[in-house]
Amino acid sequence: MLLPSADVIAAIATAQGRGGVGVVRISGRGLDAVMHGILGKLPAARHATYCDFIDAQGDTLDQGIALFFPAPHSFTGEDVLELQGHGGPAVLQLLLQRCLDLGAQLAQPGEFTRRAFLNDKLDLAQAESVADLIDANTAEAARSAMRSLRGEFSTVVRNLVDELIHLRMLVEAMLDFPEEDVDAVDLAQRDVRLGNLQARLQQTLDTAKQGCLLREGAHVVIAGQPNVGKSSLLNRLSGEEVALVSDVPGTTRDVIRQAIQIRGVPLHIMDTAGLRESEDVVENMGIARTHQTLNRADLILLLLDAAKGITVQDETILAGLPVDIPRLLVLNKADLLNGEAAGVPERMPSVRVSAKTGAGIDELRAKLLESVGWRDQESGAFMARERHLRALNLAQTHLLQAGAVIGSAELFAEELRLAQHALNEITGEFTPDDLLGEIFSRFCIGK
Repeated sequence: MLLPSADVIAAIATAQGRGGVGVVRISGRGLDAVMHGILGKLPAARHATYCDFIDAQGDTLDQGIALFFPAPHSFTGEDVLELQGHGGPAVLQLLLQRCLDLGAQLAQPGEFTRRAFLNDKLDLAQAESVADLIDANTAEAARSAMRSLRGEFSTVVRNLVDELIHLRMLVEAMLDFPEEDVDAVDLAQRDVRLGNLQARLQQTLDTAKQGCLLREGAHVVIAGQPNVGKSSLLNRLSGEEVALVSDVPGTTRDVIRQAIQIRGVPLHIMDTAGLRESEDVVENMGIARTHQTLNRADLILLLLDAAKGITVQDETILAGLPVDIPRLLVLNKADLLNGEAAGVPERMPSVRVSAKTGAGIDELRAKLLESVGWRDQESGAFMARERHLRALNLAQTHLLQAGAVIGSAELFAEELRLAQHALNEITGEFTPDDLLGEIFSRFCIGK
């Protein structure tokens, strides 16, 4: 599949600011004029050529390495030239302007990767993983993005599509020859294939959820009455004094956010104003923000006093929490206990900690990961996005519906077709142009 336009594009591929090395990348079909204009010669393909980068008058703009990758053996599938010079912003801008003066167009965000996708060098899931690898905030997220870039996610999806195609072929044969009796063996094979597909799709969906968690992280809100140690717990989890701690109830008036990671999983921890009746206008504003934050949480930590357990006020707070968001009871101030902690409802998971001494924090970290849905996997998760989860969920819905109408071959075949269409959207086999524009607009310029 060739691009409809042969425009040459150029951009600075390294991050803004000063650095030891800076890279200007050029891509298009037929870069001879650009290379002659900047280098005064054609560099050898796939060899590092040390040379001067020259302006229109033949004066040297910079000195560095030129790397030329002729089509189709390049990242974009077109001719690609990379100029590696000194990383000063002024030097790189002069070099980029020279490329533009020679007829290149300034690349749009993600345009290099988009051309790689359109020229079949990457599928859509792999192209997205380029941006995910750049944006990865943890080592585990980076490893997962690399697994997707290498095509592991795409391979799993294509294997599912292949199984769907074989099942559709079996069903279409039944539709094409209705006058013949359908063999019981064919019906049994149909049922087995459908069951295997549903199981493998569920497994893929579970793994994709792990990858999405690595990419997006989870939002964890610490809630509870004033003066139960919410800010102290935030400081303990983050390992630094990010929130003001005081014995005065109502010290926290606004939402305090801190990003942490546990075993490579990013978590966004939010300390909130204590929930109580108050006549203080400013405190009530903080409490209102607490309720807004709770509605957007992936997990709520309800902090309690370990000696008191759940009080009437805590029961009131529990009743006001969003019913569809998981919650974890955290019994704080365990270091002050003389005996056993007060009881808590068995129906709710709980952990006893001391934010002051650090006792029980490791158990809390493990409970946090479990509560947000993280499961350690031997093979590792591949990076996934929200749109991938929507596509997998849609395919799963169609397969379940296929099982419900299995007695009607026409309806069964249609549900299988729709399931295949949903899976193909992940790798870009069927992708609307407006979705492509949305995806690649979020990339860096120069990628």
